Amino acid sequence: MELIQNITLGLQVAADPQNLLFCFVGVLLGTLIGVLPGIGAVATMAMLLPITFHLPPATSLIMLAGIYYGAQYGGSTTAILVNLPGEANSVATTLDGYAMARNGRGGAALAIAAIGSFVAGTAATLLIAMFGPGMAALALKFGPVEYFSLMLLGLICSIVLASGSLFKAVAMIVFGMFLGMAGTDPNSPMPRLTFGVMELTEGIDFVAVAVGLFGLTEIMLNLESKPREVQAVPLRELFPTREELRASAGPILRGTVLGSMLGVLPGGGALLASFGAYALEKKISKTPQRFGKGAIEGVAAPEAANNAGAQTSFVPLLTLGVPSNAIMAVMAGAMTIQGVIPGPQVMVEHATLFWGMIASMWIGNLMLVVLNLPLVGLWVKLLQVPYRLLFPAIVFFCAIGIYSINNRALDVYLAVGIGLLGYLMVKLGFEGTPLVLGFILGPMMEENFKRAMLLSGGDALTFVQRPISAGLLLAAALALALMTMPSFKRTRSVAMQDST
Repeated sequence: MELIQNITLGLQVAADPQNLLFCFVGVLLGTLIGVLPGIGAVATMAMLLPITFHLPPATSLIMLAGIYYGAQYGGSTTAILVNLPGEANSVATTLDGYAMARNGRGGAALAIAAIGSFVAGTAATLLIAMFGPGMAALALKFGPVEYFSLMLLGLICSIVLASGSLFKAVAMIVFGMFLGMAGTDPNSPMPRLTFGVMELTEGIDFVAVAVGLFGLTEIMLNLESKPREVQAVPLRELFPTREELRASAGPILRGTVLGSMLGVLPGGGALLASFGAYALEKKISKTPQRFGKGAIEGVAAPEAANNAGAQTSFVPLLTLGVPSNAIMAVMAGAMTIQGVIPGPQVMVEHATLFWGMIASMWIGNLMLVVLNLPLVGLWVKLLQVPYRLLFPAIVFFCAIGIYSINNRALDVYLAVGIGLLGYLMVKLGFEGTPLVLGFILGPMMEENFKRAMLLSGGDALTFVQRPISAGLLLAAALALALMTMPSFKRTRSVAMQDST
């Protein structure tokens, strides 16, 4: 009964004309940036943070959330039509989606991707509504000790789930923590890690880091790539056959379940879900040789999984106050700007915001289905525009968005420097997401550690004496042990080879 009342409250908030308008703007813009390679959801959301200053909290978060899951839809379009995933979560879709397009079934692949995404997104949103309050009630028992242990677990899980070298993932997290701690010490007036630059006493702005690492770096990488052919898809071909629909039903359901569970993991839960769903379907298939040659199951499962994972990645942020990935870190920044502290109190003190955003996910997923299929022709035209004509405008808006936050030219210079560093990192096999998680969680870990030590009188045993904290630290230790297992390393290396 209480769940129905909460959902009704959320629908009332989401149905407000202003919220509907910005939900539409969010999903449309998200689809656009998902289709166009060169600027991802993280950089777009970071650039739009100044706009949220002038919007109510619910409206701004509804728009940003729409950009996030809208980008998941858009990424599948380029994955299928051009063999170029607009988002990392759509990499698995390229394996069979592009093969279907070459076989003349690109329209059916797009339709199945949209249907699977809608079903998965709707189911995952329902799971958030059902289990979110219980997790928030548990999180109310958290103090500084538990939050420190939880954030430590989150960073360790992001190391486990990162692709590539474990050493490089750890190095990126430590580097991100140093960047996040630059500025004035919160417990004293002394500057640290500023290297004598007075402007850095205020710290490094998150928007500069996000836009540089995920926007400018991606632009440089795309300028290197060769242009690809884009095939037109007539509207009449956007209808899968009855056999294709029947073959997709099971993979969509299995992908939804897997994605919903893995989406809450810190790091790359949604990305792991898409590859996991693809591998599961290939393993249980009676004809695994079809995969990679245009199997509809190879499109339905990963698309359902990555969209379910995208929705459930909101759970740790809204209930525990811990962002599970770089995009959730931007959402946390947007909430803080609006005076809303991410965590269990959101559901109590800002119930209209919490339930309004959840209800808007249902509405946004419906908008995406209605929008994406008829607009395929427009997306194809945009993909045919030479990238050399697009990137100057992208860089221009990046610079404006960064400068408008603090009116500091230093932020623009930092973004350029971090963009160049990100480009070098990619070439050397380093990932950006662990850096961003370290940047966000590092200062929070430091603050909670200091509070915990003050409350315990300097007794470090407090971290293992409290049951919840001890359980989280045990989980972190098990994750570390997992990383040292030879079987895990072999499985991980095989997964990396498949993803490449």
